[in-house]
Amino acid sequence: MDSEKQKELEALALRVREHIIKMSTDGGCFIGASLSCADLIVYLYKEVLNVTPATVKDENRDYLLLSKGHDVPALYGTLAELEFFPKERLKNHLKTTDSIYWHPNTQIPGIEFHSGSLGHLLSVSIGIAMDIKLKKASNKVYVILGDGELNEGSVWESCQVAAAKKLDNLVAIVDRNEFQANIRTEELSPLEPIEKKFEAFGWTTKRVAGHDFQALEEGFAKLPLEEGKPTVVIADTVRGKGLPSIEKRADRWFVNFTHEEIKSLLEELHGGSTTELKSKALHVR
Repeated sequence: MDSEKQKELEALALRVREHIIKMSTDGGCFIGASLSCADLIVYLYKEVLNVTPATVKDENRDYLLLSKGHDVPALYGTLAELEFFPKERLKNHLKTTDSIYWHPNTQIPGIEFHSGSLGHLLSVSIGIAMDIKLKKASNKVYVILGDGELNEGSVWESCQVAAAKKLDNLVAIVDRNEFQANIRTEELSPLEPIEKKFEAFGWTTKRVAGHDFQALEEGFAKLPLEEGKPTVVIADTVRGKGLPSIEKRADRWFVNFTHEEIKSLLEELHGGSTTELKSKALHVR
């Protein structure tokens, strides 16, 4: 990847993070996991997916489904920046006059499927991938899973079916930020070694640094990784990435910041001093 391309992606990811922070007040949002997957979503839409605002209903487009629906501020921010809908619409977050809410809503251009309850969209992705196979088309289905979401049994049932159906047009991406809601994954129910678990279910695996665009380019360079098998890319990320005041904090998964905190956090995102947070930490289940 040349330096100009990297700068372009970094600038876009920074703007997406600004949107996420601005949606973290007046009712709040799930900021920690949104910031962890912002670079992943930006990279996929800019460098991998064959979909644009003009082809969003084209049956030959690539599909992206956000199974960890809590991260939708990152997806909304990316779609707005890429002109799937006007950026001004993000100001409607949590207003009853719009569908910009805490979880993906298909009323928003670019959103392929609703999500919120975890563990469902890998199976939905399998259905779409099978339909593409039946049509003998070449487009692909990408689904982003949370690492804590891997504790859902439905994920592993779906993995078994995807391998049995030889869905090499299906790519799962695991946002491995090491947290599940308000606790570390390895403290609640250890997930590692994730690669070996997917491989045991018949998948091919790749592990990458999820905030490094060069590493993401290498991770998604060849798909499928193996003909006849579904692929999973495990992206190691940091919850709250970009804001040192909330990075890797279990108590800042869902937040509802004050307007003063938002102003300070935007400055922090651009290299300012660490924000002194005074709003109450929230524990959400």
